[in-house]
Amino acid sequence: MNDSTASADAQRWVRGWRRLLLDAGLLAFPGVTVPGVLEYSHGSAAVAGCVIVGAFAVAYVVAAVAAAHRSWPRYWVFLGICTVLFAASLPFAHAEAFFLAAVVVSLIAPRLGHYSLALGAVVALAAVVVPWAVRPWRAEPGWPQAIALFFTVLVVYAFSEAVRANTALVEARAEVARLASEAERTRIARDLHDLLGHSLTAITVKSTLARRLLDTEIGRAGEEMTAVETLARQALTDVRAAVSGYRDVTLAGELARGRELLRACGVTADLPTAVDVVGPDHQELFGWVVREGLTNVARHARATRCAVTLSASSVEVVDDGVGGMTAEGTGLTGLRERVAAAGGSVETGPIHPRGWRLSVSLTPVEVP
Repeated sequence: MNDSTASADAQRWVRGWRRLLLDAGLLAFPGVTVPGVLEYSHGSAAVAGCVIVGAFAVAYVVAAVAAAHRSWPRYWVFLGICTVLFAASLPFAHAEAFFLAAVVVSLIAPRLGHYSLALGAVVALAAVVVPWAVRPWRAEPGWPQAIALFFTVLVVYAFSEAVRANTALVEARAEVARLASEAERTRIARDLHDLLGHSLTAITVKSTLARRLLDTEIGRAGEEMTAVETLARQALTDVRAAVSGYRDVTLAGELARGRELLRACGVTADLPTAVDVVGPDHQELFGWVVREGLTNVARHARATRCAVTLSASSVEVVDDGVGGMTAEGTGLTGLRERVAAAGGSVETGPIHPRGWRLSVSLTPVEVP
């Protein structure tokens, strides 16, 4: 799920039937205000009061639609109109006009967050005090209006918080999907480098050797080209394995391939013939280390000798060449990630008087 899809899902939830039901429900308050106008006003005053309440309902609908479409300038204009119309309805509807105040506060509640509860409490208090304080009205405190107002604001506030939580959840899901996709792309890139780097280096070396042998040892040149074909087929298999997520890398297999690669490069190989000293849990990781180390020897070292040393918790690749890469490439970076995930460390650097060393150490597991 991309960011635009996540945003669309969130907006669909906000603008769906839940929002429509809440907005439509608030239209009940202008409806219950009309009987108050007819009770406290007569003749032309009653007509004027009903017109004000009707205009309030229209302004509320426009403000609600503007808020749903995030048209904030129009929203604020019509919210102001609703506030003015509420004040204008007070002489005609008396305490019943505070039902319109419930709509006004509910309109602004999503913008104020938790402050809307404080505003609702203040306006509810006004609904109680004003009818009693305005002596010409000769009315009791507006407890019904105050209760309806405060609980309406409470419902709107709860709804707006649910909208925020839903939007945050959708965005979080989109971010998790993006990170998972990015991690998978990184894995494929790392595996392709590790897998193809070795195979393509071997193919290059063997092709060069075969070309040199064409004029002198045609039989051996044919053998080298057969090996090139085998390596190319293996590279194709490795690519498919990397893309599918299945990686068949073994320490014994990498030592065997590495011995052949070093031989083709003219490097004397001092490699272990047995891997029993390394536990099953570390065989694949040490296989990646050997593959990266020997590939770098073939590519960069211009060495005459190369040795691999194994122990239960470490592997070391040493050559007598001019030195490894001066900067970390994709292969070494990927190797560090693999080793770090296994709780180990990687050390690289020149050795005296000549050569380069790649060493990986894992923390031994203590047996109680």
